[in-house]
Amino acid sequence: MNALEQMKTNLKLEIQKAVIEAGLASEENIPEVQLEVPREKAHGDLATNIAMQLASIAKKNPRQIAEEIKEKINKEKAFIKEIQVAGPGFINFFIDRSFLSEVLVEIDQTKETYGQSHRGKGKRVLVEFVSANPTGSLHLGHARGAAVGDVLCNVLEAAGYDVTREYYINDAGNQIHNMTLSLEARYKEALGLEAPFPEDGYRGQDIIQLGKQLADEEGDRLLQLDAKERYSHIRQYGLKHLLDKIKNDLKAYRVEFDSWFSEQSLHDRKAVQESIEELTRLGQTYEEDGALWLKSSRFGDDKDRVLVKRDGSYTYITPDIAYHRNKYKRGFDHIVDILGADHHGYVPRIQAAMKALGYDVDKLTFLITQMVKLYQGGELVKMSKRTGKAITLVELMEEVGVDATRYIFASRSPDSHLDFDMDLAVSQSNENPVFYVQYAYARINSVFRQAREKGFSVGLDQNHLSALQEEGEFDLLQKLAEFPEEVGVAARQMSPHRVVRYLFDLSTLFHSYYNAHRVIQEDEDLTRARLSLLVGVAQVLKNGLGMIGVSAPVKM
Repeated sequence: MNALEQMKTNLKLEIQKAVIEAGLASEENIPEVQLEVPREKAHGDLATNIAMQLASIAKKNPRQIAEEIKEKINKEKAFIKEIQVAGPGFINFFIDRSFLSEVLVEIDQTKETYGQSHRGKGKRVLVEFVSANPTGSLHLGHARGAAVGDVLCNVLEAAGYDVTREYYINDAGNQIHNMTLSLEARYKEALGLEAPFPEDGYRGQDIIQLGKQLADEEGDRLLQLDAKERYSHIRQYGLKHLLDKIKNDLKAYRVEFDSWFSEQSLHDRKAVQESIEELTRLGQTYEEDGALWLKSSRFGDDKDRVLVKRDGSYTYITPDIAYHRNKYKRGFDHIVDILGADHHGYVPRIQAAMKALGYDVDKLTFLITQMVKLYQGGELVKMSKRTGKAITLVELMEEVGVDATRYIFASRSPDSHLDFDMDLAVSQSNENPVFYVQYAYARINSVFRQAREKGFSVGLDQNHLSALQEEGEFDLLQKLAEFPEEVGVAARQMSPHRVVRYLFDLSTLFHSYYNAHRVIQEDEDLTRARLSLLVGVAQVLKNGLGMIGVSAPVKM
């Protein structure tokens, strides 16, 4: 518990004592004290609505209750400088922020682990994300999902959860069948032969290049095999190379997985059939028109869903039910699916199936990442200039860099649409948010270099922290103290963009402070105090940037 959290705990205790001393409620009847940060700074640093909560218990007007609580609070113990009663009975607190310098000591002691906590208590969380079909390159939607998923995992780990990152490989079904037929056609074309292309085949450059590569490696040897053996060889070849490319592209994007879960493995272990049998045993299926249906409308879906078609083949949702059943059976405390914008209808179907199987759907969270629009030169970019096809993750990384791509994709709530301005992403201006945050870190390091040239040591100097008295210094200290709680809230709410927003706000406070105050000056004690403050800011910026997978450059 850092200095700010300890102060809040003390303030809550003092409020409870004041309520009891004022005779407003007994200890057993006091509602939980809630503290919030007012939207406007003029309303204080913290506020509580406890007076309104006590109105029915104390049988008094909330404003009168607030005044009585105000008179009984021990301001010194609670580090409170001033208390005001406002509106219908809000109690606003203005903190004596001198204690906040203690946060610099904590940052110095914990360094790269500052911001981490044990809030998650080691609970096991499975996060599945990206999970693109291995039939071509990753596109913008995958890029956003990868950034959101990876940052969420980092935030959850920082908050004390035991996280497993998983990629579900769709290596069974029609997509892989069509990929195999497409690759076989391109292989034959590379050998100079005419080959019919499948109607639903994949026409991208990935398959064309892979067909040429296969022809270079094998020559016409595969043509000598029988059709079944040739199909099996090409299928495995295509899967391996396309999946390897996805893995390499994600690694370049700083995203790696703990588990690569094969859909085919579910079929091989008869897990799909077992899931159908379990649903049937539980009375959750029925036959109609030659098909097997799930009674999903019983559990919140808008209609019942087909599991097995008339021809005996599975619908696309049936293996997914088996996969989610497998997730539950592995014993995770929480399961998170990060899905693309076209999966809204998918969510109630899976939830219904899990309810039908008797699982607790409160353990299952779906995050839907919305559409991305790419702009360059003020115009919407729909196609790659290089290939005439959709923009890929690799092309975006080449155009704007990994830092900017990850930062921008992680900066907004997943459920909001995102306009990605490529020109802004590469600009070295304060309008570019990733540059703005990275420049704050680089600027501090520039100050450190100047300080060393003038003979100052750069590090925490506890003996002179009392020299920090400016409002901007207290604002920075308070923001630094809020970092662990911000990470904890981001983890609990599954909102990784909160950490990105925090870094931007911290950078704004720093740039404003830097422009208003000289750090290195004739007063050596004040210089040491301000250098200590900047050491704390730099560490938190570095920790936060690392959490979102963005570099912290010392020079720009």
